[in-house]
Amino acid sequence: MAGAALGYARRATALGATRATVAAAYGVGIAVAALYVQHPLMLASLLTAVIVSGVLANCWRAMLLTLRWTLLPLVLTTVVINAIVSREGLTVVARLGEWGPLGQVNVTLEAIVYGLVYALRLVIVALAFVLVYCSADPDELLLASRRLAPRSALAALLGTRLMPVLAADARRLADAQRCRSRQPSKSRGRALVVRAGVRGAIDRSLDAAAVLEMRGFGDPRRPPRAHHPRSRHDIAFIFATAVILAAAIVSNALPGSHFSAYPLVSVAVTAPLVLLCLVTVTASVLPFLDRRGVVR
Repeated sequence: MAGAALGYARRATALGATRATVAAAYGVGIAVAALYVQHPLMLASLLTAVIVSGVLANCWRAMLLTLRWTLLPLVLTTVVINAIVSREGLTVVARLGEWGPLGQVNVTLEAIVYGLVYALRLVIVALAFVLVYCSADPDELLLASRRLAPRSALAALLGTRLMPVLAADARRLADAQRCRSRQPSKSRGRALVVRAGVRGAIDRSLDAAAVLEMRGFGDPRRPPRAHHPRSRHDIAFIFATAVILAAAIVSNALPGSHFSAYPLVSVAVTAPLVLLCLVTVTASVLPFLDRRGVVR
């Protein structure tokens, strides 16, 4: 279940109906906006946007697994390390004494706030890439990149396709070894499986290279450009990505709206900033409302 939830699958959603490059651009756009934005309120709107997008794109299970097993420990680690290492901030909330090479360690409120904001940015970026991983067809992405780097795209495609095959071969070899009447030692048994797996991988690579050469993949010329008309879903998500990025850029330039953690926490919220936050969330929701052409 976990592996299925974290893998790509074509889902009956508006994002699933777009081409892979558009779905990837949408998730990467949210991640770039999170890395650029400074104000916590704007970051909160981007977090809402990526979570809503994950729910509407039917990727919420993968996001929950990521939050549970990866992001929550990462957030705690980020906040704790920044609170201990940072020497800035004037509001001391705990004096931890001498810590050897670190010297006098004082935990400040400003360091905790900065760590939380930075951790929030990490969460948004990670969830955005989970959205890309679950919604963008990897084969289609590699196909789209073949004109830029055909050899790299081919190598990545072969790697993603051959790794599960090689893993299955290793499992079958291990099962066959366990069925033997005389069992070798544990370390020697693993060495035998690894040696047989490597030998099989080399044989498969030679066979794959011969087949690819016969099919013309050794031609150094770039493949022709494929022209496909953009769907209404492609246009909607491209427009939503542009709106989210524009809102992020404008939010940092708004007069009167600012955030700074050091030397004292200072936050100012204005009506235009709140409007930009609403625009960000709305832009992330609207493309999902069009269900025309979505495969059910």
